[in-house]
Amino acid sequence: MNLGITGRSLVLALALLGSIPAAAQAAQASDAAAPAAKAAFVAPDFRVPTLVETPHFKLVPLGPALVKIDYDAYMSSVEHLQKTFTRSTAWPHAGISDAEAMKDMDGEQARFRARKAFSYSVLTPDGKRERGCVYVSPSPVPGYGAQVRIWVTKADYDAGFDAELYAWATKWVKAEWPFKRVAYPGRAIDWSTWDALVAAQRTK
Repeated sequence: MNLGITGRSLVLALALLGSIPAAAQAAQASDAAAPAAKAAFVAPDFRVPTLVETPHFKLVPLGPALVKIDYDAYMSSVEHLQKTFTRSTAWPHAGISDAEAMKDMDGEQARFRARKAFSYSVLTPDGKRERGCVYVSPSPVPGYGAQVRIWVTKADYDAGFDAELYAWATKWVKAEWPFKRVAYPGRAIDWSTWDALVAAQRTK
């Protein structure tokens, strides 16, 4: 039941008749009327990683400065990513314009700065080529503090880097991030199961 102005007035009126304590019931009515606050994805004092370096790769936040090498990476592997990552022809696809690519990078950077989601480019140690991406974002399925999605280029996949990056990412997230339970769609949870769970939430 939604207790608005009328609801609070009724509560106070009943209290005056001796049915209920006025102060307690007014507080309850106010609490009921207030919308539930949405929890932040990460706590305000959590220091989000902005550079992670390993002998074989490094992670940096996606943003406009990386638009060219990010574009080159996913456009080199359109069919591979459509089958293994997005399961869709919507992204990536042939003919993505420079403006579309930059809009995507602007969006990733904005979400990172707002601490709503964190997208990382996985670069070679010298930073000249993108090997893939890691996305740490809120889970659309209850019971998980976050979902982590990973892709690598077709060439890096064929070289075995996908398994290497996934193994590294699970340890990194467990050690450096505050989530108790993390979903890895397409990996620890197969895509069909995950997609069904997400679809079920949309119908509620």
